[in-house]
Amino acid sequence: MVITKRRLDQLRDPVERGLTRSLSWRRQQLKRLQNLIESHETEVLEALASDLGKPTTEAFFELVALRLELKQTGKNLRKWMRPRSISVPLSQQPGQASLVPEPLGCVLIIGPWNLPFALTLRPLISALAAGNTAVLKPSEHAPAIADLIARLIPSQFTSDEVTVIQGDGAVAAELVALPFDHIFFTGGGTIGRKVLAGAATNLTPVTLELGGKSPAIVLAGADPVVSARRLIWGKGFNAGQACIAPDHAIVDPEMRDPLLAAMATERTAMYGEEPLLSGQLAQIINDRQFNRLEELLDGARADGRILLGGEINRSDRRIAPTVIKVDDRHDPLMADELFGPLLPLLSLDSLDNTLAAIRREPKPLALYLFGGSKQQQDHVLSTTSSGGVCINDVVMQAGVPNMPFGGVGASGMGCYHGKSGFDTFSHYKSVLRRPFRFDFKLRYPPYALDLNLLRRLAG
Repeated sequence: MVITKRRLDQLRDPVERGLTRSLSWRRQQLKRLQNLIESHETEVLEALASDLGKPTTEAFFELVALRLELKQTGKNLRKWMRPRSISVPLSQQPGQASLVPEPLGCVLIIGPWNLPFALTLRPLISALAAGNTAVLKPSEHAPAIADLIARLIPSQFTSDEVTVIQGDGAVAAELVALPFDHIFFTGGGTIGRKVLAGAATNLTPVTLELGGKSPAIVLAGADPVVSARRLIWGKGFNAGQACIAPDHAIVDPEMRDPLLAAMATERTAMYGEEPLLSGQLAQIINDRQFNRLEELLDGARADGRILLGGEINRSDRRIAPTVIKVDDRHDPLMADELFGPLLPLLSLDSLDNTLAAIRREPKPLALYLFGGSKQQQDHVLSTTSSGGVCINDVVMQAGVPNMPFGGVGASGMGCYHGKSGFDTFSHYKSVLRRPFRFDFKLRYPPYALDLNLLRRLAG
């Protein structure tokens, strides 16, 4: 079933009639979503194992992210909903001005396949907290989770509050063409462009959570063991299928050998001598993505550029975390976001040249910096642009509930998490209240004030 214009109007109706504006309605929706998560934990973990072969602990992180978001939102919702007073200039007094957050209407949320449960329901938390109704389109590439969401949502919400639509890209295109009040999309840049183009017909505002080639710069002064451990984990987590995974590493030559040695040790500590047999390593989502990564890996193997790893199992769609020597940015491994457990390793000739090269590329979702002096760290922060920066670690910035998460340029537009998510799904309406008293006739024609006096009054 695809949503029709008439059905969309029905979903928007409770918002327009003010039924979703109260704090109690919003808290009720958050409670229902919490009940859904808490009551079906085992089913979620099993579905994530089916779709992505996720280890239980990694799968559980998706539930943790939702619980933290629900806790943060529930704690602050009353405060977020309050109108905000705005000062009124002397010329407008007496009067009271305020910004009033109001729901947008019915929003469309298109989820991804890599973290299919958390990244489909997390924006829903913000949408419901802001007083909207929603249509969810889970990814067809994670069918077990999509089916589970489609089954669980009606158990907690009425069809006029949250509706789930399943289908492929054609179904998503039909949904995007409808006049939703907001579209929230998480995925790759190619589809993101199509979403933006489709939304333009109705001037529908869009939030795009995309990705990009997030670099990890390793400078002198970095702890080689901890840096290696965190980089291998960042590439091994969800088999590297995360929008904020470190895409490639640019390493100071004096750090290269100790870092590689530590990577070998830490990889074994995490995944054993035979990582493809490890129960801690997720699968590549499907044959299409596996074939793409395998082709890149085969090219590097033919050139003798594999520095660590390279193990691969086609039948299980598993690839071990692998470090590959790359000489320059023209290498096929540097063409597009890898979205897999392959880590190209480039040599840093100078920090300024490296930063200049990063600036020439599309702005990444994340930039990672290990080591360096305070001056170098500040230099990186002030001369690059990215969705976010994490110093001496990877991925963890997305776990700070109060910190906005989103991209810039090619890595996305708009953000969410915490208050920023509430803001994304709200319109801040400007309201000015003025009394009938003190109605000075000088403001009306025929105007008695000359321009010189008006200039003085205007400051």
